[in-house]
Amino acid sequence: MNAERLPFSVDTPAKRLLFHTVRVQTELVGGGSGTGTAFVVEHVHARGRTAFVVTNRHLVDDVVHGSLVFTCAQDGQPRLGSRFEVRIDEFGEAWHRHPDPTIDLAVLPLAPLLQAAAAQGAALYVQPIATERLADAERLAALDALEEVWFVGYPSGVWDQVNALPILRRGTTATPPAVDFEGAPQFLIDAAVYPGSSGSPVFVRAADGSGLWLAGVVAAVFFREESLRLTPQPVPASTALEAVGAEMIDLGLVVKAQAVRELLHDYLRHWQG
Repeated sequence: MNAERLPFSVDTPAKRLLFHTVRVQTELVGGGSGTGTAFVVEHVHARGRTAFVVTNRHLVDDVVHGSLVFTCAQDGQPRLGSRFEVRIDEFGEAWHRHPDPTIDLAVLPLAPLLQAAAAQGAALYVQPIATERLADAERLAALDALEEVWFVGYPSGVWDQVNALPILRRGTTATPPAVDFEGAPQFLIDAAVYPGSSGSPVFVRAADGSGLWLAGVVAAVFFREESLRLTPQPVPASTALEAVGAEMIDLGLVVKAQAVRELLHDYLRHWQG
């Protein structure tokens, strides 16, 4: 007999982290499947307030079919273990990519997904990250070179399948967040980044007591190849590591949160004029 589930109140910042993310499941053009992470942001703009799903562009490229897996809602709280899968047949075409092809981000409006679920009698539970909580250059400049970071997602496809919850992890910055690593809007974290961590939001806690801030998005991991060279590669979506002869060294590359804001602005200019 199953034990009765106790109510799960999302009443702390750490608990909210569990519901920022959405599980991404994909079927690839060349065959096989993949798993990754997306998260929800809410942006206030001239025409109102719009929620978006954000992930890596490499996670949605070359995908035949894909789906986003949400937790269902009941009385304004999550129903742990009750999930709803929104399937998107033309998955790759549904996403709006960052205008800079070197920036590994893509975005999708949330409203059509909520409507599709509602049409089937399902209410989805999400905790959007307000774009006011995206760390800008000034916020990153206030951080030290070595800071603790938190990130959440589905490493190697692992999650709590019974309760439909992602995995919380932590590490530290490995390069100063204020500095553009290799001249691009990115920094490194010292953390166990695995396939499935693609698209995981990365948070830092401000020293001024203002709480958690979204510092960026996991996009790549460093591998040590047989030639002993170190190379950054997109975090594979597949749960099976295909980089034969390569070893991950627990350095993750994070696209800065400001690039998320740029992507949202570009989407609004393109689709709303």
